[in-house]
Amino acid sequence: MKILMVLTSHDELGDTGRKTGFWLEEFAAPYYAFLEAGADITVVSPKGGQPPLDPKSDEPGFQTDQTRRFHADTDAQAVLASTVKLASVSHDDYDAVFYPGGHGPLWDLAEDKNSIALIQSLYQAGKHVAFVCHAPGVLRHVKALDGTPLVQGRQVTGFKNSEEDGVGLTQVVPFLVEDMLKENGGIYSSGDDWTSYAVQDGLLITGQNPGSSVETAGILLAALAAAKAA
Repeated sequence: MKILMVLTSHDELGDTGRKTGFWLEEFAAPYYAFLEAGADITVVSPKGGQPPLDPKSDEPGFQTDQTRRFHADTDAQAVLASTVKLASVSHDDYDAVFYPGGHGPLWDLAEDKNSIALIQSLYQAGKHVAFVCHAPGVLRHVKALDGTPLVQGRQVTGFKNSEEDGVGLTQVVPFLVEDMLKENGGIYSSGDDWTSYAVQDGLLITGQNPGSSVETAGILLAALAAAKAA
């Protein structure tokens, strides 16, 4: 079982002068879930090398068992420090892809032609694609075979407008994940703010917020196991 994890390379939070990047919990929780399931994991980013960590996600109030495990894990840190360039990987080599969020992906991965092509190729090859929190935003320009938005008519979730309001970034982000999914024809649903919520629609798996990382990863692993057993 080979799983590709795609992280952002973008570190500027709009014009605020503040830093952003990927959200640590959204990488660490799935990473260890996949590792413990025996997966062969490859971590990539548009620029390769060390991806930017959203400093907010490393604050004490946002630590979890998985983030603490990551901070004590030199092997995982080495993997993160040497991500492969996204443009160099092929969908043929992987069984699934998982995109952690953070605000960074809204600026780079949502517009990245290599990311768009990767998702489309994996999906068209009958492979699972999974996204959590802001990462469903990278589906903005992803198309189905007939040229319609991939999310059109499909059950999806992602970071809620009310959650974006809660972190005070509604006027900063280039687009709102919830609005984009609805505008592209997605059948959007969500749980309460900051609670775990994830949905699967065939090959497409999406999670609402950082706390949905474990659930989203679990759905992907279950789907891969079911596909292997079929």
